[in-house]
Amino acid sequence: MKELASLTEGRFALATILHASGSAPRPVGTTMAVCEDGSVVGSLSGGCVEAAVHAVALEVLSTGEARVETYGVSDGEALEAGLTCGGTISVLVRPGSAATAARVLAQDSVALATVVSTGAEVVVTADEVWGSTGDAGLDVAVVADARGALAAGQTVVRHYGASGERRVDDTAVLVQVWSPPARMLVYGATDFARALASAGRFLGYRVTVCDARPVFATAARFPEADEVVNRWPHDHLRDEVAAGRVDERTVVAVLTHDPRFDVPLLVEALSSPAGYVGAMGSRRTHDARMLQLREAGLSPLALSRLRSPIGLDIGGRTPEETAISIAAEIVQQRWGGTGQPLARTDGDIHWTVELPQTLVR
Repeated sequence: MKELASLTEGRFALATILHASGSAPRPVGTTMAVCEDGSVVGSLSGGCVEAAVHAVALEVLSTGEARVETYGVSDGEALEAGLTCGGTISVLVRPGSAATAARVLAQDSVALATVVSTGAEVVVTADEVWGSTGDAGLDVAVVADARGALAAGQTVVRHYGASGERRVDDTAVLVQVWSPPARMLVYGATDFARALASAGRFLGYRVTVCDARPVFATAARFPEADEVVNRWPHDHLRDEVAAGRVDERTVVAVLTHDPRFDVPLLVEALSSPAGYVGAMGSRRTHDARMLQLREAGLSPLALSRLRSPIGLDIGGRTPEETAISIAAEIVQQRWGGTGQPLARTDGDIHWTVELPQTLVR
């Protein structure tokens, strides 16, 4: 939502990726804003096509008409306004609305539906709707699909008939979803936790550090955390789950390295909807912990969710290197990567998968 944060006044254009294929570096929904004075917020491709899109955005500001531009350069072609990686992206460039930006920013979880051909916008939350596509039937279909996209946390492009008919591809609608940041729950107020809190914040997570020991669980020791909680970890996680604050995007990192904390906490974590559950410890510690978790009644399916010992094997030693290892595993699980060096793999470097929960930033 950062692309909209400074756009609640003045004129601007929004450029958003509608379609990405091949080795395109950014996913559908990635947005760049171009202000009337030429300043830019955000990025679409890491530098490949920004200059060309910037020029188009200024033209759109002048004409007031939305446009779709496609950029793609094969690896063997000369570098022009395209992607040197060989991918292809289609970009919707349309005039922005300061009122719409303000409306979106006022919500915790919101979808912005834009008719590609006209630029008409509809802001949708779980309870309210602002704006219109220009057709009542299309409004009904778009609002229903926007709420579905909100529930999934996923930006999508949908196609309809002119009046919202299904199975017709005449009218394309971009549905951009902005949701609260995914959560990273780090248990154990250690040096490794401090490093992971920093990595989690860098990745865009809302980070909570929790430990039962008040002398260690202090905000001064964890300046990168959004909150520091002094409670028994399993009690804290149980309450977070009961309150609906743990979902498939949530990361639970158990760094306590103490069976008194680890076992009851992992029983809660592996019974929760959390998408990633990892625990620190040696292989000997892991084997002993798995035995205790089986004795606690966890099923083989629940135990298969546990990433332990936590992190990818990158040879790290320090807390910071260990945090990179853990962060790498979190990203790898989220997107389904191999965890192998890219030099040893074939095919596209950037690729996408359909996920039940996707964090769109």
